[in-house]
Amino acid sequence: MKSILPLLMMGVFMTGCASLPEKQHSGHQVAFTKQGNSYQYLRYMPDNYDPKGEKSPVLVFLHGSGERGNDINLVKVHGPPQLVENGHDLPFIVISPQLESNEMWDDARLDATLKAAIAGTNYDPDRIYVTGLSLGGIGTWNWAIAHPNEFAAIAPVAAPSNVAFACKLKNVPIWLFHGMKDDVVSPIHSKDMERWINDCGGHVKATYYPDANHDSWTATYNNPEVYDWLLQHKLKAK
Repeated sequence: MKSILPLLMMGVFMTGCASLPEKQHSGHQVAFTKQGNSYQYLRYMPDNYDPKGEKSPVLVFLHGSGERGNDINLVKVHGPPQLVENGHDLPFIVISPQLESNEMWDDARLDATLKAAIAGTNYDPDRIYVTGLSLGGIGTWNWAIAHPNEFAAIAPVAAPSNVAFACKLKNVPIWLFHGMKDDVVSPIHSKDMERWINDCGGHVKATYYPDANHDSWTATYNNPEVYDWLLQHKLKAK
């Protein structure tokens, strides 16, 4: 994949509103309105997207509590949607839904959003990945728990735990991230998930930043190794 660290802005990224997901060019991030039960969302098509060639992997990003609302531009504040908006190419179809104010992530609505966002695209069903930060991190855990056989890998960041169902994730490739000085969501949450999943036979990869507070996502999403690691995993290979 291309490095996400050098700025690769070669033109102006288009951000607008659309209702038909297939009406989009590669190298652009576009906003889509709600479709049925879906959330409104951003979708980025990678520079190398080929509608008739190799199928593209999909990365779903779930934002934190501070980006909820009706302004879709808030979703671009952190993570993959921020990177692609600033001109960095990621080799995924990047789907970034938005919660309305005071909402929590809902599995059924995420299912509907993913279905709407990939409709008409040349995506790879064996390479669908999920990542999220804080509130989006627990959304990542819960969505993967609901569908442990449908995601090739997940990467929760600064996430609250859900140890009651942790064993359902024993066969899911996981790389979790947390700041050891996090005073919003204690790193104990990630350590508990790591321990419970591994005790069930899983193999969690974990990175704990010794000096990071709640913002452990900037370092995580700016690290090209994270995206390389995701791409190493496919459902058929699990």
